[in-house]
Amino acid sequence: MSSPVRDGAVRVGAVDCGTNSIRLLVAEGVPGQAGLVDVTREMRIIRLGEGVDATGRIAAGAISRCRTALTDYTTTMKDLGVQAVRMVATSATRDAANKTEFFDMTAEVLGEHFPGAVAEVISGQTEAQLTFAGGVSDLSPADGPFVVTDLGGGSTEIVVGELVRGEVRILGARSLDIGCVRITERTLPSDPPTPAEIAEARSVIAEALAEAGDVPVGRAARWVGVAGTFTTLSALAQGLGEYDPKRIHGSVISLDRMREVCGRLVASTVTERRSLGPMHPGRADVIGGGSIVVQALCDVMAERAGLSELTVSEKDILDGIAMSVLARLDT
Repeated sequence: MSSPVRDGAVRVGAVDCGTNSIRLLVAEGVPGQAGLVDVTREMRIIRLGEGVDATGRIAAGAISRCRTALTDYTTTMKDLGVQAVRMVATSATRDAANKTEFFDMTAEVLGEHFPGAVAEVISGQTEAQLTFAGGVSDLSPADGPFVVTDLGGGSTEIVVGELVRGEVRILGARSLDIGCVRITERTLPSDPPTPAEIAEARSVIAEALAEAGDVPVGRAARWVGVAGTFTTLSALAQGLGEYDPKRIHGSVISLDRMREVCGRLVASTVTERRSLGPMHPGRADVIGGGSIVVQALCDVMAERAGLSELTVSEKDILDGIAMSVLARLDT
């Protein structure tokens, strides 16, 4: 049963379908006013990008897993009184040969309760704006400029920007094909990875990061890491026995500590990672690849921006999507 909506507020739904997971945010806000209040957040590992890097196609099983999760999410949004929804699909769907099959499925499932709704593949600029807006939504504009990094399953977004009188101003952004699933499938077949595999992963990551040389990271005063790899690493760096969003959100971790935690994960087996309290079971087999990406990013932030710590946010592109839905209702 839907809980009551505050006077003057509306409920919006945001769905972010990435390479590794699909996530839902139902939030409540007042059109024309800043700020959203979470009603519910959900996340499922569906591995939509499984094998896409090698085959160029989204696997039938992956589409089926997505359908199941999206059907449940759509029911949840209906039950909670959501008035408008936006679904964004990222890296795995952009170039897949059978992406029409995926988008037809989303239109069918979402359309049952939200006519006309369909997953959309957004431009790199829009993705940068949504990622940045969500990632810094709880931070003071005076602490900027910020460099926000969203490490997903298929890609990593690096966005530099600032908040000026409540408006997002993007100073530079890049989306790089070095997500945790992609790096693991491409370079890390062993469990645990061999030194040669790790070296190959570092080489691939370094080549990708070189493409982001034009992003003005050096202008950033604070580094913000968002999405599941960063939040899990924060929990481990803090020594938490279980995943605790309240202690993770806004946590500040030194880069030395982050490198140490990443190093341990890379050297661990999947079984060892899975035994860690804050670790989602569906993340254990790919977080080693993500950790190698984070180590490389730590070096970039230290060398190019002189930064020595990382702020981890539970808010990310999902929150930016929800904010964009509320803004549309205000027009």
